[in-house]
This record gives sequence, C-alpha cells and structure tokens, in this order.
Amino acid sequence: MNRSLLTPRSALVLLLGVLVGVGAGILTVHSRGGDHAQPVMVGVAAFAAAVAFFNSIID
Repeated sequence: MNRSLLTPRSALVLLLGVLVGVGAGILTVHSRGGDHAQPVMVGVAAFAAAVAFFNSIID
C-alpha cells in the first residue's frame, strides 16, 4: 500500500504548469496594477495552456 499519488511525469507537468501560471499572473500584476481578477484569469489560462503543452512534449 505504498503507491504514490502521482507519477513523476504527472508531477513534473503540473509543476511546470503552476510555475508558468504564477509567472504569468505576477507579470500581469506588475503591468496592470491593483486589480486582482485579471491576473488570476491570466494565470489560470496560462496554467491550462502550459499543462497541455508540456503534456504533449514530455515523453
């Protein structure tokens, strides 16, 4: 009963997606200013696109 929750490949794809999403959100905050709704939406969209991208290129 010592199975891992995620495979190393899945963990890597999700980690890279989170890093891309957070980076995009931070860059949006610095470029747009005080509003917090838009950076969250940009971060979520970047996360989804990054997960799809890294899932297709990481073997």
